[in-house]
Amino acid sequence: MAVKIRLTRMGKKKAPFYRIIVADSRSPRDGRFIEEIGTYDPNCEPSEFKVNEEAAKKWLANGAQPTEVVSKIFKAAGIEK
Repeated sequence: MAVKIRLTRMGKKKAPFYRIIVADSRSPRDGRFIEEIGTYDPNCEPSEFKVNEEAAKKWLANGAQPTEVVSKIFKAAGIEK
């Protein structure tokens, strides 16, 4: 089972809000997930994000692969592989 750390879309039309989740790579974008580890709000200036660092480091250590956007958020939060 390949595990990915990615975004799931919330919010209403033209006002997106994202949750950072850990999910099986085969599940749909807004479908089933294993754990929620943070949030990302691109509507604020500058963009706001909150990440549970312990959970993110645990999943990265267990082999979960972050998407490009999530890896940029992690880099801004100071979380490295």
